[in-house]
Amino acid sequence: MWRFVLSLVARIPLPFLHALGALLGWAIYALSPTYRRHLRENLEGAGYRDARTRRAAAAAAGRMIAELPVIWLRPRAEVMALVRAIDGREHVDAARAAGKGIVFLTPHLGCFEIAAQVAANAFPMTALYRPPKLAWLRQVIEQWRAHDNMRLACADLTGVRELIAALARNEAVGILPDQVPGGGHGEWADFFGRPAYTMTLAATLAERPGSACLLAYAERLPGGAGYVLRIRPMAALRPGESPTRRMNAAIEALIRECPAQYLWGYNRYKRPGGAPAWPAEAP
Repeated sequence: MWRFVLSLVARIPLPFLHALGALLGWAIYALSPTYRRHLRENLEGAGYRDARTRRAAAAAAGRMIAELPVIWLRPRAEVMALVRAIDGREHVDAARAAGKGIVFLTPHLGCFEIAAQVAANAFPMTALYRPPKLAWLRQVIEQWRAHDNMRLACADLTGVRELIAALARNEAVGILPDQVPGGGHGEWADFFGRPAYTMTLAATLAERPGSACLLAYAERLPGGAGYVLRIRPMAALRPGESPTRRMNAAIEALIRECPAQYLWGYNRYKRPGGAPAWPAEAP
């Protein structure tokens, strides 16, 4: 039933879906005090205090939801046609020519779902994901996201081994690096001036010899005109800088390019169960 309904939604033109998504995003912002508080606090902490950016960020979150049926259920050729340009393709070409595996870090910025699909359309891709608790939803997501060149790896030890094996085959892997990890799988690192529990896996893979680390996001074009995929190389590690802080700094720079399309309502600064206290809080 759900697949049938969403398959109908997927046929709706993207400009109309993005318009509906903006309304949905504003409605969620108006109706959820918790979400509204997270969005405002996170924006203000990053230096964005104007109402215009808040409205744009709320609308972008709704567009992210509305566009999912299009990305998941339309024929692959139609989805690829929505990508109007690729800015930074030369970084991918250089890594491929050197025979390196590629670690793609795609934060919750723009249409991160289509970014992974574009990569998988060109070469094998293994994406790390955290399965939802509902069994039926997990089955649906796995069915829609995975295809010939796209494999999904659960966020557990087996999934980590799959990522390492893919890189050893000089393939690509994809990770949402700003997703809060479970306790014991991260460390505290500065993110927009505040301590955020940050996954060490993504930072470790970014340091892997013989692999290239690239950051990517798909910027939504105005009026539902499609997307521009933007790819950036990871900056070099500075003296005294931890790998997790370097990664967070690179994500910050990426978000600064397109701040209105970041998922600011995500509770990035929560402390998951089992995580150590931030040093400033320790006795």
